[in-house]
Amino acid sequence: MDDYIERIRSGSLKLYALEKELDAREAVRVRRAFIEEETGANLDTIGSFSMDIDQAVRKNIENMIGAVQVPVGVAGPLAVKGEYARPSCYLPLATTEGALVASVNRGCALITRAGGADVRVLRDGMTRAPVFAARDIVHAREIVTWVEEHMTEIREAAESTTSHGKLFEIVPYVAGTNVFLRMEFDTKDAMGMNMVTIAGAKVGDLIERETGARLVALSGNMCTDKKPAAINLIRGRGRTVVAGVKLSDDLIADLLKTDAETLALVNYRKNMVGSALAGSLGFNAHAANVIAAIFIACGQDAAHVVEGSTCMTTVEKVDGGAYVAVTLPSLPVGTVGGGTGLATQRECLDLLGVHGGGTPPGTNARALAEIVAAGVLAGELSLLGALAAQHLARAHQQLGRG
Repeated sequence: MDDYIERIRSGSLKLYALEKELDAREAVRVRRAFIEEETGANLDTIGSFSMDIDQAVRKNIENMIGAVQVPVGVAGPLAVKGEYARPSCYLPLATTEGALVASVNRGCALITRAGGADVRVLRDGMTRAPVFAARDIVHAREIVTWVEEHMTEIREAAESTTSHGKLFEIVPYVAGTNVFLRMEFDTKDAMGMNMVTIAGAKVGDLIERETGARLVALSGNMCTDKKPAAINLIRGRGRTVVAGVKLSDDLIADLLKTDAETLALVNYRKNMVGSALAGSLGFNAHAANVIAAIFIACGQDAAHVVEGSTCMTTVEKVDGGAYVAVTLPSLPVGTVGGGTGLATQRECLDLLGVHGGGTPPGTNARALAEIVAAGVLAGELSLLGALAAQHLARAHQQLGRG
């Protein structure tokens, strides 16, 4: 090991090149030892893990030195009345935030006692939006016209790069000499970012060649990927999914210790008025909490919590109780690819019955979207109830999370 560390220190061997000379496990060990010597930090715990190192360094990470462990809890059972997910499941939640699992668990109990959450996937499409430079605004219009008139050709080019992805829409946006083409794909059970990026590059080459436009960037930020954006809230990105449940007055009083009118009032003044006043793109209590915990547990791209947090929670007082719903317009999830192949993440997906490709393709990813939406609904119900009953601070104090 000392020889390798000395070579790294001298610059004759790069940290990222260790796997070219050593097997993956030894490369990780040498790299970690070098970092310990350089920083004075003790990284023994980071170096203790169970995942398949060969797979991780091949598909998921560079310059690996170990793994960070995040506690995983379960909430449930949660009754889900969707079109793809199992009728009942336990939610794996990876988090270091005390009280979160307990809160979601209470929401799951409420939903299950109410007969389950109705869940539907409304739309399914991952986006990539390259930006092209036109010579002038006349040329910009010509580019858009060419795209509109050659969709069959464009679709063939895009789909030649993938056996699963299907291009079903291109929406053009022009700003001066900038032409943005927001392409939307059905990516089946994959979250699909790699798929649409590769397909987008093929389309970009075709449009450059045929129109004289200059492809400036394969992603022009109209996608919009991993950034707060109104376009995702309005048009959707990934899976657009809704979940709702009818709660009786008795259930609200028994489990939430409040009433339908107060629940609706808290949601209106907090989630609607408060979010609007803050200029928020999400109108919810803490949807990102649940999404992040499921994403980390299930090998999803954690940065896509940004899109997922553009959730709207609605509470309507109805005869005999309240109807509570969450709408998640932009939920990028997948059950194949990315981090879903790592052993611990695969086990969490197996727990939900959604790991791998579905039959027919796309059904497992949609099932996962349904489960996430139902979990978000559970989290919203519990937190809104705690706020309505003035129990939030007390709950955190009782669980020692002050």
